[in-house]
Amino acid sequence: MDFDLTEEQRLLQDSLARLLADRYGFEQRKEYMKAPEGWSREMWSSYAELGLLGLPFSEEEGGFGGGPVETMLVAEQMGRAITLEPWLPTMVLGGGFLRHGGNDALRAEFAPKMVAGELLMAFAHTERQSRYDLHDVASTARRDGSCWVLDGRKGMVLHGDSADKLVVTARTAGERRDHRGIGVFVVDAGAQGVTRRGYRTVDGQRAAEVELSGVRVDGGAVLGDPADGLPLVDRVVDEAIAALAAEAVGAMEVAHNMTVDYMKTRQQFGRPIGSFQALQHRAADMLVQLEQARSMAYFAAMSAEEPDAAERRKAMAAVKVQIGRSARFVGQQAIQLHGGIAVTMEYAAGHYFKRLTVNDATFGDADHHVRALAEAGGALAA
Repeated sequence: MDFDLTEEQRLLQDSLARLLADRYGFEQRKEYMKAPEGWSREMWSSYAELGLLGLPFSEEEGGFGGGPVETMLVAEQMGRAITLEPWLPTMVLGGGFLRHGGNDALRAEFAPKMVAGELLMAFAHTERQSRYDLHDVASTARRDGSCWVLDGRKGMVLHGDSADKLVVTARTAGERRDHRGIGVFVVDAGAQGVTRRGYRTVDGQRAAEVELSGVRVDGGAVLGDPADGLPLVDRVVDEAIAALAAEAVGAMEVAHNMTVDYMKTRQQFGRPIGSFQALQHRAADMLVQLEQARSMAYFAAMSAEEPDAAERRKAMAAVKVQIGRSARFVGQQAIQLHGGIAVTMEYAAGHYFKRLTVNDATFGDADHHVRALAEAGGALAA
């Protein structure tokens, strides 16, 4: 199978790599984290100038119609720099919902603003009781004339404190854990009845707790079928999992390289610790885990557009299992081989481990997806 990139894909990858190398060093990242929003608006504008924010949209909408491979390339570079900007919630999740479930009016209104970097989105789906189950929705949406009225609470909304629009799941019919009866709505973050409490996550990003109390949503702001929106949610989340896999690979690669370089310079017993065979074996095991994760990131990019929803879900579960296990091993070994310096805020290794840990927990950790695969009969048919 040919994994060579096209000239346009190489240009995209190289352009972003140069931008992040020039303007997203570790010390610069710490400065961006101190900004009021916890990330850099200036860098967001640079992403727009580079065309990254047009990735999910067609040329007619002002984008360039990128697919899963282009998303993978961007996500990997974002992972290498452990960027703080809301690219995943806005472009992968928000853009995915618009692309797959938005009507013409919503796309025409939102796409140009998103491409220009003027509109931020966030996906509000997790609830206190739901854990990783996308179908566990207690928030409600009831009809009121031509509008919908939403009530409920959402937690861990990535970059929900700075988003202009929230993509919210709410139950239009059925019981709390029914797979049908879930609607997907676009809610103005500043609408009456919307309350947000922002906070910093363990990996330096931002999130928010969101409360909806009698929030009115126009009937045209519904994404997909209000009576059966879960397939849309599954599809967009599967695309986000593919992006998260690539991001994790980028972070793991830097963590591994950083660790090997440290082993070459750290002296113990009068010689570099990298000269000890036991530590060489651990560094080699890190590389094996990294390459296994990279293969699964490629598999995720190839599977993201699989039309069979059941097969796509199994593929992404398998991806999350391997990526989660690899990320944990690489991150833990990076901490152990660096020693005490790795757990200080002034050194990058711990920050990469934190991002990998949060990456694993986003949309279900490895243990959750092992169970999902077992219930589905395994990744491959017997």
